[in-house]
Amino acid sequence: NVLFESAAEAFGAETVGVILSGANQDGAKGAERIFSQGGEVFIQDVESAESPAMPEAARSAVPMAKVAPLDVIGKMLLEFDTDDGSWSE
Repeated sequence: NVLFESAAEAFGAETVGVILSGANQDGAKGAERIFSQGGEVFIQDVESAESPAMPEAARSAVPMAKVAPLDVIGKMLLEFDTDDGSWSE
C-alpha cells in the first residue's frame, strides 16, 4: 500500500498499479489511491491466481480496474500508453 500510495501522490494519473496473486489484502488501499488519482489499475483474475486474496481485495476496492489472466496482463501493459492514458492502436 505504501508504495502504491506514494506513487499515486508523486505521479497522479500517470501511475499504473498491478495486483497479482497473493495472500492478505496487500495493495488494495494503494490500488484505490492510484485509481482515485486518475491512474490505471490492473488486477489478475481470481481464476488464474494461485492465491486469490489480493486480487479479490483489490477488485473490491477498485471495481472499475482492468481484470485479466496473468498471461494477458503483460500484453495489456505493452499496449497502454501512460503518456496520454490511452491504448495504442
